Amino acid sequence: MDRIISVVGHTALDYIVDVEKIAGKNESSPVIDYEEYPGGGAANIAVAIAKLGGKSQLVSPVGMDFSSSGYEQLLKDARVDLSHLYIIETLKLSKAFIFTDREDNQTTYFYWGASSKFKELEPEPVDFVHLATADCVYNAKIAQVAGFVSFDPGQDLVTYSQEKLEAILAHTDILFANRHEIKRVSEMTGKSFSELRAMIEVIVITYDAEGSRIYTDDEEWEIPVVSVKAVDPTGAGDAYRAGFLLAYTRGYSLPTCGKIGSTVASFAVQSRGCQTSLPTWEDMKSRYETSFGKLEAEG
Repeated sequence: MDRIISVVGHTALDYIVDVEKIAGKNESSPVIDYEEYPGGGAANIAVAIAKLGGKSQLVSPVGMDFSSSGYEQLLKDARVDLSHLYIIETLKLSKAFIFTDREDNQTTYFYWGASSKFKELEPEPVDFVHLATADCVYNAKIAQVAGFVSFDPGQDLVTYSQEKLEAILAHTDILFANRHEIKRVSEMTGKSFSELRAMIEVIVITYDAEGSRIYTDDEEWEIPVVSVKAVDPTGAGDAYRAGFLLAYTRGYSLPTCGKIGSTVASFAVQSRGCQTSLPTWEDMKSRYETSFGKLEAEG
């Protein structure tokens, strides 16, 4: 029986805009094309877990346009549990506006919208939670009332106070970070990497094209990427975490969890939009076995 994985963070619409060049101050630049995609780290992960056949619950404030935008129906169709959503009638859904020019230079603007209400909300206890990029105040609250905590501070780490970061880490069972974020976590807490390893059961560090590494107090594993023709890397990290966490709750060994994460991420990069080409468990298993050999039985 799958555990319900509660995923905390943003539910957002992503506007991916191709421009001739990134406009400077007081300049305009022609838009070549633009597309709207469902996004937000928490929603991406919840949808990916559900697509893989797991049970996911989205814990997120959503705005007045949640239903009219079509996002509510999309999540229902994906079979994501929406019972822990907070409807904020006075604000719109969070939105990301991502501008990319012909040289692949990029600039992003993020409208927090409904997510700005996170810090005012009171969480309910949950069994197994993944804290995606979101508000540090809410994350610190829910970390204290969850049975098991997976934490990915992501690019919002710069908004965390040392006190809130330490409060969350004290309850964290799995920490996800990239090489820059783990360095910042060390600096903010004054703890060396070996001290963090001793304190947190599992640390997963991603290295983009170089794959990922999984660390426990006394062991480490290198996990390669699954090579595919990549169209858009956005959403690869969310897909990796979805695969890893579902595999973890199903009792797979840590290196297998990493390889499943890597395999799920390889699907996400094959098309634009974070939720466009996510795999089923069978799709994942087939590609996993091509890359890594037979998938072990569940633990």
